[in-house]
Amino acid sequence: MATIRFKAIEEVLNRKPVDVTLPSVKTSDYFGENVFDRFKMQAYLSREAYQNVVESINQGTRIDRKIANQVAIGMKAWAVERGATHYTHWFHPLNGSTAEKHDAFFEPAENGGVIENFQGDMLVQQEPDASSFPSGGIRNTFEARGYTAWDPSSPAFIFGNTLCIPTIFVAYTGEALDYKTPLLKSLNYLDKAAVEVCQYFDKDVSKVIATLGWEQEYFLIDSALYNARPDLYLTGRTLIGHASAKDQQLSDHYFGSLSDRVKNFMVDFEIEAFKLGIPIKTRHNEVAPNQFECAPIFEEANLAADHNQILMTLMDKVAIKHHFRVLFHEKPFKGINGSGKHNNWSLMTNFGKNLLSPGKTPRNNLQFLTFLVNTVKAVHDYADILRASVAVAGNEHRLGAHEAPPAIMSVFIGSQLTEMLNQLEKRVSNNKMSPDEKTELKLDIGKIPEILLDNTDRNRTSPFAFTGNRFEFRAVGSSANVSAPMITLNTVVANQLVQFKKDVDAIIEKDVKKDEAIFQVLKKYITASKKIRFEGNGYSEDWIKEAEKRGLSNIADVPEALKAFITKHTKDAFKKAEVLSERELEARYDIRLEIYTKKIQIEARVLGDLIRNHIIPTLIKYQNVLIENVRGLKELYPKDLFEQMAKSQFNTIAEISQRMNIVKQAVDEMIEARKKANKIEDIREKAAEYSSVVVPYFEQIRYHVDKLELIVDDELWPLPKYRELLFTR
Repeated sequence: MATIRFKAIEEVLNRKPVDVTLPSVKTSDYFGENVFDRFKMQAYLSREAYQNVVESINQGTRIDRKIANQVAIGMKAWAVERGATHYTHWFHPLNGSTAEKHDAFFEPAENGGVIENFQGDMLVQQEPDASSFPSGGIRNTFEARGYTAWDPSSPAFIFGNTLCIPTIFVAYTGEALDYKTPLLKSLNYLDKAAVEVCQYFDKDVSKVIATLGWEQEYFLIDSALYNARPDLYLTGRTLIGHASAKDQQLSDHYFGSLSDRVKNFMVDFEIEAFKLGIPIKTRHNEVAPNQFECAPIFEEANLAADHNQILMTLMDKVAIKHHFRVLFHEKPFKGINGSGKHNNWSLMTNFGKNLLSPGKTPRNNLQFLTFLVNTVKAVHDYADILRASVAVAGNEHRLGAHEAPPAIMSVFIGSQLTEMLNQLEKRVSNNKMSPDEKTELKLDIGKIPEILLDNTDRNRTSPFAFTGNRFEFRAVGSSANVSAPMITLNTVVANQLVQFKKDVDAIIEKDVKKDEAIFQVLKKYITASKKIRFEGNGYSEDWIKEAEKRGLSNIADVPEALKAFITKHTKDAFKKAEVLSERELEARYDIRLEIYTKKIQIEARVLGDLIRNHIIPTLIKYQNVLIENVRGLKELYPKDLFEQMAKSQFNTIAEISQRMNIVKQAVDEMIEARKKANKIEDIREKAAEYSSVVVPYFEQIRYHVDKLELIVDDELWPLPKYRELLFTR
């Protein structure tokens, strides 16, 4: 292994940047060229078919079979012209990645030849092997029936030589087996709830869409070094490895220039992203060495979710071309900044008005406050399920850590808005307000844009932060499918807006003016949700103590956090919204536990293999070198001088033996604990056992191995070290 390590380093040092040629100096010349968007539809579909598809996208109406046939013919003609030979239904199963099964554009003909074929029924529905994907018990493996159905709201695209058709994925009995189905339901529910509230302020609002702008953080590691680390390519993270003498202490990487290799990689995947209609806007270094970020312009949430999944696949593909591997794991390196995927969420009307952005009039600003306060109230009431939506094995390393910690859910809104809400709470009377009081309050509300103009305080320690015209859900992990937290956020905010409408209408029925009724309800919500608002340092021990005083939950354990999926509170919320049934929630809970368990199980196996087959043999080899050295010194020096001369070697040999024994015993115990856990049939009990019994061995083993890394001869150490992984370019 040591030989492999040094060969890998040599290979990296000889790397040259891969040349990238822009298709055109103008991005607009090739943006979306591999997407069957509205412009392509107009060119390849009849007027009738085009209008039907647009109506389906805008209104959610069904497309009949005759129209589907027309769309399929036009879509195939466009795809074949672009070099496509196959098609696939492309969907988001619950394993966290995307799935596809390619079929060729031809069928056997009667004369023994083949004919090109792609009909409406192939476009609209397929039946993939559903047994390949987790179901949480919704269907039996022997039935293996799952159906994919076309989602017209997300355009088809060409990836390689394959036409990819975005679809939902449901069981034979109709339950959702994917992320897209409940996402679309939550968006529809949120649309209706938000429109009803908007009607208080603007009767012409007929549609509200949720927008999403994600920020994708990731690490880049040279492929040679990646392949020399079994833990990296099998688990996505380093299970052992001592910190480099220099890593991110000076934060110089964030502000440094991009290397040519990295820049060319970024340019290359951006070109391909642009062809697929993904509006990548920014690229830059992140805090840690070899850590980077890219982010698009915000889009409608469903499309944004598809684009993020496409982009991660695309980045993996392009990285190989540039002799890189992309690490989406939330914490691939101990002691080094982890990677998140900040989700910037907002609401927009059919007139393009951002409901989380202040307007020019007191009425518009009251609308802004309404949606702001309701969102904060929703996060307060449903903090546990929001935490559960981002709780996965990789993100567990950030749960409670100093990286937008999701263990304690809190909301940051900035000092100016905090003061505004405090004033609203203080000044709104439970009794009838005088005209002067209302006028004065409305005038102050009208000043919100001025306050926010210079609102530069942003709290990067909060998992949920208002950043001027949107909420940033910072707790989402880098590897996550963004649909998971968005399903939850959409649903809980929509439920809150429905409740707001009921509460306001109930007061209006008592002959109270609409504005005053809104004020009264907002005051009640501000008071009820105050404890979740926090403007200080979320990384401090003081906040942990303060959060406990406030009664906020603090859960850093994934199996424990996931229990929120099956509480009555959660089930009632999703059932009311008709987004997920009780059975679907139970299934998702079990699936998330199963995935967690399997990931920890793999990590335990890999760690055991590394220690037994790589680390311990290296320790013995180095120990033998020292023993031979001691023997030589004994022959060379008289007894009294020998003991003095060999003291350092004796101490090193002893330390290696002591730590090696501790490591070997811990590994043996971990393996036995894993075997015991594997016999547990109940997935919930098994996950808890892995979390509480198996996982603690990881840190114990790592601590001693990392100490040994500092002792053993560098030329013998089998695995690329942190300094090589992070700084060899």
